[in-house]
Amino acid sequence: MTEKLMPMLRFDGSLWCNMDIALRSLDQMISREVRPYGLSVIELYILRALYERDGQNASELAYQVGRAATSFTPNLDKLQSKGYIARHNDERDRRAVRIHLTPHAEDQREELLELMRRIDQKLCTLVPAADYEAFLRVLAALQSNDLG
Repeated sequence: MTEKLMPMLRFDGSLWCNMDIALRSLDQMISREVRPYGLSVIELYILRALYERDGQNASELAYQVGRAATSFTPNLDKLQSKGYIARHNDERDRRAVRIHLTPHAEDQREELLELMRRIDQKLCTLVPAADYEAFLRVLAALQSNDLG
């Protein structure tokens, strides 16, 4: 690690400690951006995944947003109570539930997608252009299932 970066990092540059600190900082920033819409960060992630592919089953959706399926139900409950999603039984598997966007969520689609673009643009300014591709490779490596 370069001398220039070390003073900015905590805990002797510990990767996992500094990643956690960075993620909490990003979560706070994104929370401030989504608060006026009455949504939480995880709810925005869920909507983003459903805007990409509506009708996912609950466990697929939990995986898409990086959450455990076993603790995901309260997130869906909140989005449903806000009128953004509806649950429907899966026609092929009685045990599974499919999550669908409501007309209210569709009405909000463009506005929320624009919010997501603004957040992404804001975050992109934090990484120098020359380092951006390497940063994306690091993110992809950290998200891989090979860590477990």
